[in-house]
Amino acid sequence: MGQKKLQRFAEIKTFDNVLEYPKDIKGNWKSFFKNENAITLELACGKGEYALGLGRIYADRNFIGVDLKGNRIWRGAKTAIDEGLNNVGFLRSQIDKINDYFELGEVKEIWITFPDPQLRGSKIKKRLTHPRFLRLYQQILAKDGVVHLKTDSPHLYDFTLKVIELFQLELLEANDNVYKDLQVPAELAIKTHYESLDIAGENKVHHIVFKINKDLPLEKDVELKVLCGVESDD
Repeated sequence: MGQKKLQRFAEIKTFDNVLEYPKDIKGNWKSFFKNENAITLELACGKGEYALGLGRIYADRNFIGVDLKGNRIWRGAKTAIDEGLNNVGFLRSQIDKINDYFELGEVKEIWITFPDPQLRGSKIKKRLTHPRFLRLYQQILAKDGVVHLKTDSPHLYDFTLKVIELFQLELLEANDNVYKDLQVPAELAIKTHYESLDIAGENKVHHIVFKINKDLPLEKDVELKVLCGVESDD
C-alpha cells in the first residue's frame, strides 16, 4: 500500500465526520449529527460527490456516504470539513452490513450513484439493485422512503426496471436520458467522478426512482435469473 494511502487511512481516524464499523450508532445518528433531520444515504459513495452535492443543496437534511474504501472516503470527508458541511458524514463499511448501522425506518432516501454494474451474469447478486440488497434497504427505509439509481449503464438500468416490474414495486420515475432536457433538476445535475468517465460509452445517464413497498419473496429471485438469461449466480 502506498504511503499516501496509509496517511489517509490514519487521518480519517481523526475525522469527526467519519465512522469506521461503529458498534453503537444504530438508532443514534441524531447524536452524530446533533439534530433529528431526515437521513439520506449514498451507497458505494466513492469520494462522496453526491453526498456532498446534496448536502450543499439541502442544509436541513443529513447525508451519509457509505463505502468500504477509506482512501476514497478521505477525499469526501476532507471536503466536507473544509466547506463546513456539518450535515454530511461518512460510514466505512460493506453495504451488505448496512442493517448493522440503521434502525427500522431510520433512512428517508437512498441514492445509488454509478455503481459497478456487475455485467457478468455470475455477478448478478452483486448488483446493488438486486432484491438481495433491496431486502436490506427495505428494513431501514421509512414507509415513504425512496431509492434512486443514477447510472450510465443501460444494462443496470434495464435490470433494475425488470426487478421493479417482477416484484411489483412502485416506480416513480424512469428516465433513460437525464440530460436530454435543457433544465435538469439540481439533484440530478450533481456529477460524480465516474459519471465524467462515461465508462459505458453511452453518452447517456439514466435515472430511476422507486419505492420498495411490496414483499420481496425469495422464490422470485429464480424467476429474475430466468428473465435475465442467467444460468448460474454462484
